[in-house]
Amino acid sequence: MRLTRDQIASARSFLFVPGHRPDRFDKAAASGADVVIVDLEDAVAVDDKDRARGYVSEWLEQGNASLVRINPFGTPWFDADLDTAMRHGCPIMVPKADSVAALTDLGRRTRGECDVVALVETATGIERANEVCATAGIIRLAFGNADFGAEVGVAPDDHLALTYARSKLVTASAASKLAPPIDGVTIAIEDTAVLNADIEHARCLGFTGKLCIHPNQVPVVAAGFAPSESEREWARAVVEAGESVTRVNGQMIDKPVLERARRILGT
Repeated sequence: MRLTRDQIASARSFLFVPGHRPDRFDKAAASGADVVIVDLEDAVAVDDKDRARGYVSEWLEQGNASLVRINPFGTPWFDADLDTAMRHGCPIMVPKADSVAALTDLGRRTRGECDVVALVETATGIERANEVCATAGIIRLAFGNADFGAEVGVAPDDHLALTYARSKLVTASAASKLAPPIDGVTIAIEDTAVLNADIEHARCLGFTGKLCIHPNQVPVVAAGFAPSESEREWARAVVEAGESVTRVNGQMIDKPVLERARRILGT
């Protein structure tokens, strides 16, 4: 079993699980997350990299579906990580995705067998977001707010300071007809109010999913990115009004508004 491109494109909740903790793999899969990301990069210490890769390979061989976050281009583990993902036909998340040349070479190497989620987490990556989106094999962007914040010298949870970077990913994705991007992590694991505020902010900017670092965040993220009942009611009223320019509840309804309503309803 493998994750399909459509599943990744429509997913709302993405849960990281450390690659060196095989005892947590099945728990992550049972968390309700739309996509599990087994992590061979930041979550795994240097001395555990090879062992973690073996654990991940064994789990994938058992028929489990996952996205694999490999180590960055140019690291000692990149080739082995990529070979493992290719052997299982597994989609990958590429960190530090800011080199179009490297991403293009990756596409040639995988021959299109591994769909790629590009984790954009550098200033260079943000400024090259349009080129990254246009690279063959990229199916969705994700925002690495922690690494990006560290590079530019702002807190990873500062909404105002990171608005430009987030909006850049949203507009670049739309320009290349990709699914809307995946928002970064909320590091306040036990603070649901902070998580909900982050979700609301990301949704307002055009994100439709979020990276999670704890299973408890998954149901909050799933609910937060789902259309509310009031949104559904509005969308149904708009769709029922037909395709001609009209008014619904005092609002002018034309084609762009109708298209938004249909997206909310999934029609």
